[in-house]
Amino acid sequence: MSRSLLALIVVIVLLVGGLVFLSTRTTGTEPVRMEKVVPLDNLTN
Repeated sequence: MSRSLLALIVVIVLLVGGLVFLSTRTTGTEPVRMEKVVPLDNLTN
C-alpha cells in the first residue's frame, strides 16, 4: 500500500472514532422554568 492511501485510511478511522466519541457524550441540560407576566390586553375585543 502506498503511504498516501495509508494516511487516508488513518484519517478516516480517526474521524469516525471522533464522531462516535462525540455522539456518546451526554451534554443535555434540564429545561429551566421561567415565570413571565403576559399582558392580556389584546384579548378584550
